[in-house]
Order: sequence, then C-alpha cells, then structure tokens
Amino acid sequence: MSAPRSRLAIAVAVVLGSGIALLGPTAPSAGGPAPVDGRRAPAVDADSKKLQKQVRPGRIMRHLEELQVVADRYGDRAAGHEGYNMSSRYVEAQLREAGYEPRRQRFDFTYTRVETNTFTVAGEEIDNQVLTGSPSTDGPVTGELVAPTNAIGCTAADWEGVDATGRIALVHRGECTFAIKSTLAKEAGAAAVVIWNNAAGPFTGGTLGETTPDLAPTTGITQEEGETLVAAMAAGPVEATSTLDILVEERRTWNVIAETDKGRDSNVVMLGAHLDSVQDGAGINDNGSGSATLLETAIRLEKHERELRNKVRFAWWGAEEVGLLGSAHYVNDLVAQDPDALDDLAVYLNFDMVGSPNYRVGVFDADGSTYEASAPVPAGSIETEQLFRTYFEAVDQPVVDTEFSGRSDYQAFIENGVAAGGLFSGGDGIKTEEEVALFGGTAGIQYDPNYHTPADDISNVDRESVDIFSNAIAHMVMTLGKSTMSIDTPSGSTRHRVVEPGLPEGATRR
Repeated sequence: MSAPRSRLAIAVAVVLGSGIALLGPTAPSAGGPAPVDGRRAPAVDADSKKLQKQVRPGRIMRHLEELQVVADRYGDRAAGHEGYNMSSRYVEAQLREAGYEPRRQRFDFTYTRVETNTFTVAGEEIDNQVLTGSPSTDGPVTGELVAPTNAIGCTAADWEGVDATGRIALVHRGECTFAIKSTLAKEAGAAAVVIWNNAAGPFTGGTLGETTPDLAPTTGITQEEGETLVAAMAAGPVEATSTLDILVEERRTWNVIAETDKGRDSNVVMLGAHLDSVQDGAGINDNGSGSATLLETAIRLEKHERELRNKVRFAWWGAEEVGLLGSAHYVNDLVAQDPDALDDLAVYLNFDMVGSPNYRVGVFDADGSTYEASAPVPAGSIETEQLFRTYFEAVDQPVVDTEFSGRSDYQAFIENGVAAGGLFSGGDGIKTEEEVALFGGTAGIQYDPNYHTPADDISNVDRESVDIFSNAIAHMVMTLGKSTMSIDTPSGSTRHRVVEPGLPEGATRR
C-alpha cells in the first residue's frame, strides 16, 4: 500500500534531518528498467500491476490461517516435527493445484530439543532461553559467576587475566555472534555461559548455529536480570547453577522446490523463504508470512508464464531456524553435483518476515550505503537493491536499508557468487523515532515483539505490511522474469564476481 503524500512529505523532512536514507533511484541508469526502443520502460509496467492485483493480501492471509491450524494441531512447525511436514504438504498441494510439479529435496540434520533447562542464583530460578545449537551440561554445573573485562566478550583479550575455569560466564549481548562469545568463554575455561540482553524485553533470536565441541552450554536472560546480576557481582561473589539436558539425534527434513515451465533454464530467477518455525511456536510471521506470500505469488504467476523469458524458481526452505541448513544444502549440492546449474542462477531473492506488527520496509543494503559490508557482495546485488529502490520510489513508498549480513537464507548464495537481494520487515531490532515517522508504529520496541516466541501467531501479523511487501515481490518476479538486464553488470554477467570486505572490487571467488 502506497504511503499518502502528506505522510511521505513529513517522512522526508524527518529523514533529511536524521541521516536515514530514503531509498530511491540514485541515477537514471542504475538498476532501472531496461530501455525499450531507445526509451526507458516504466518502473512499474502493466504486467507487474496485473500480478500485484492478483497477489491479494486476503489470499495470503488464508494461507497463513492454514499454517496456524497446523501449528495449533501439532504444537509448532519446526523442522523435524510433524507440523513442518504438514506445512510442506499444504504448500505442495496448493502448488499442484496451480499447475506446478513441486519436488522435495531431502537432507539429514542434527535435531535438538531441550528436555531440562534451569538457571538458579542463590536458590532463585531465573527465566532463560536456551540458544539454538547449545550443547548440554554434564549434569548441574555450579560455580561463581564471572564476566570478561569487556562485558561483551568478543575477543580473547577480553578474557585475559580472568579465571573462568569451572565457572559460569555472564556476557553482554552485542557486537559479535553468540557463537563467538560462547567459544571464547569456553576457551577461558567457563563451564557454561549466560548472555544477558542488550535491550528491554525477552531474550529472543538466540542461535549458535550448528552444535560443535567448541561451544559451551549457553542460555540467554533479560537485560533487567543481567543488570541485577552484574550489580550483585560488584558487591561480592555470586554462585549460580545451570542445568541443560538437550536431546540430540539425526533426523530428516526437506526443502520444497517448484519452478515455471516457461522461461530460459540458463537464466533462472530464484526466490526463497524458510517454511519452518522455531520449536514451540507457530512462526506465522517468522516465516509463515514470507512463505505464504511466495506461495500466492507462485500460484498467480503460473497464469502469466507466457510473459516470462526467464525461468522462475521458488523454494520453501527447511531447517532455517537451526542454522540456515536447507538453503545451504541446496547451494552446496549444486556446487558439488551441478556447478553449471549454479551458474544459471541470475539472482536469488530472499523474503524472511514480511508481516511484522511494528514493521519497517527494509531493503538489503548491498551497496553499503548505511551498513559496512559484513558479507560477500556478489556482482548484481547492488543492481538488485537499486531495482527495489526504483519500484518503491515509483509507488511513493519510503524504505530504509537493512543489513546485508548473511543472517538468512541468502547466505549460501552470496558465498558462492550468486547475486542476491530481498526485503525484511524487521525482527528483534528496535524501531526508531525516524522509522515511526516513515512507517508508523511504536519507537523503542522490537519490530516484532513476538519474534521467536509462542506469541508469533496470526493475530500479530500486520496486513498492511503484507500488502506492501507482496506488491514489491510480485513486481520483482514479473520484472526479472521478463528480463534481468537491469541487474546485469557492465560485463553482462552477474555470475561469480564478488566484492568482499577487504578485497578489491572485481575479486573473483571462483
């Protein structure tokens, strides 16, 4: 849904004074639609508008209602659980009815489930969240709380001179990954790690990635609890006990892949969204919203195949919540078994959360205009960002940059040189006053206060956000399905030319 003119004018005034970039085309030649007969094509053509009208928010919400029914029946939609299996069957059934031939790409993964989790201080139990990928403790671990010299504990130097042997490390959230904090604390001798939040509200979004011997048993607590413990430690020794019993076993899950019959196999436009939820949660925004929007887009696109010059491929990833495993398996399988098919991918677009209740409209910042690059930036990614900008400018919709960090399912693609882009309505980040002026909502709280909690259900999905994002997704599918010229690099190819942090532009990964 386009922002009203008056609201946009207010937003521009606020943004100009705040330093936030209001994304729009930076130059007529950068990322815009390809010229037609010597004239520049309209930013949003008739075919795009037609598909946008057909990908209706009401239809997307009906898919989300079905996913909610699955979650209610089976407890969640997590990988390795029946709720995920039934979610994928629903997607497959809808695709077959629309004329697609979906296939499953199966893979094995290490399944974990928390059986016991307690953290007590001075006999009082403190609520905490086990980080995904955490190993178990060997029975109860009791020891004095200890903190690094720099509270965030992101470097080995932060632990120099700290005797953490057999103790429980208390580390502040922020600046580096949870895995780095856990690993460094274990190297310093810690028997367990407790990470305290860096913002008000519940500790959410905690993942260590794949379980490895380098990690210590790791949980997270609120900012308030962390500050209380830090103050107590300043007054004298504080003894705590952590007990983690985590089931670990191998299970099988799968990705669901479908593609159009029409279009060139040598120039594939791919879109993906993860279908799994966290354990004990319906995951309707994260990421039923992205999955349902892609599903409805695929259903409606099937009737427009005659307009496509490029094949369009859709993916619903499994096991994203336990380390981006489904998308990594897909790309790694291409690398090992069919590298030519990897070369055929013109671009990958990722949509992970598009209905956040306190949403912002975020475009992945491939050009580094707001965030310093922390991941490889394949050629064509900047042009993809620009194409999103061109669309949003055309419909008077303000947007902001969101970090191109490799935190979601585009990671394996960009690591292997495939151009990538996408949108994000926000997760555990905190909304600013400037963003409220642009998008409404509430400053000082998370974009999705229900992120990775049981409250992430259909009652908390913002329909206006779904409308804005679904229109953009439909536009990008139709535009790139017809031509990828607008994201091609000057050499005419987006393939495997990568700009990495610290490397010169044009550096080649392969």
